[in-house]
Amino acid sequence: MRDHRSTEVCSARCTRNAGAPASACLRYAREDRGMIRKIAIGVGILAGVIVVALIAGVLYMRTYFAADGALASVVGDAGVKRVLGVFAHPDDEQLVTGFFAAAKEKDAAFTSLVTGTKGEAGHQVPTVARQQDLGIVRKAEALKNGFALGIDDQEVWDYPDGGVPEVPMDELVTRVVAKINAVQPEMVVTFWPASGATGHKDHMRMGLVAETAVKQVRAQASGAYRGPKWIAYVITPPNGLRTFGGDTGKFVADNQPDATHAMPGNTPAKMRGWKIHASQEHYVQAAYGFPDWLLYLFWDQEFYRLVDLEAS
Repeated sequence: MRDHRSTEVCSARCTRNAGAPASACLRYAREDRGMIRKIAIGVGILAGVIVVALIAGVLYMRTYFAADGALASVVGDAGVKRVLGVFAHPDDEQLVTGFFAAAKEKDAAFTSLVTGTKGEAGHQVPTVARQQDLGIVRKAEALKNGFALGIDDQEVWDYPDGGVPEVPMDELVTRVVAKINAVQPEMVVTFWPASGATGHKDHMRMGLVAETAVKQVRAQASGAYRGPKWIAYVITPPNGLRTFGGDTGKFVADNQPDATHAMPGNTPAKMRGWKIHASQEHYVQAAYGFPDWLLYLFWDQEFYRLVDLEAS
């Protein structure tokens, strides 16, 4: 049976070449089918080249943000069951979503989180509330995201956003010491004091406060609880910072130590977290110029420097 498409092509070619015999019409149809096949093959090859180039590009970019030998869980590797996070702002926990999610889901650890400010001085991207209400909104966002991460105990304090370094150090340390004694964590996760993961002064101060409080608890321990055994410092990928982070990235990379541990960052939890932090949902786009899903395509690990306080 004759292919109806051949007949249509034959009719079209014969219309352009009036008086052409039927054999010529069939030849025209075969030529057209051959041309169509060549075009299809060419398009397929081009698509394949594009896909390979994209994969190669992703793999190349990942070299700036990834490390070999990642663990399933930093908490599980240390063998601890109680963890306290000490950070500065609502959405800082976005840097440690993998850490907290794995601690709960894989290790059944008790997790607690302190956020030092309500983030009231932040820039809304997009605008979702009156600016004077932003602290209330961001506190709620932090609590909601903490719940989604399975955090058992959570507090958002009311120190001034952007003004944490001006708060008396003794006041901050005393409050974190009280929290440590109440929660009795075996590990505290916080910022590296000299860099703060992003160079933010509030981050740097809260990291120093947490570090000082941990050492004070251990030095003053008199009962069964001897204080945290571990501090886990958040480290950001130095190669990526130096290459893409500008002056701030170079500052952070130059003022943080090497990571000792890497683990999956739990990209779905991070993406969910930006939805929950509605006032900051487009932060990645605003800060880096590309969407969060693209950033996490390259940067899907978290990095930590663990310090064994008993060994040191």
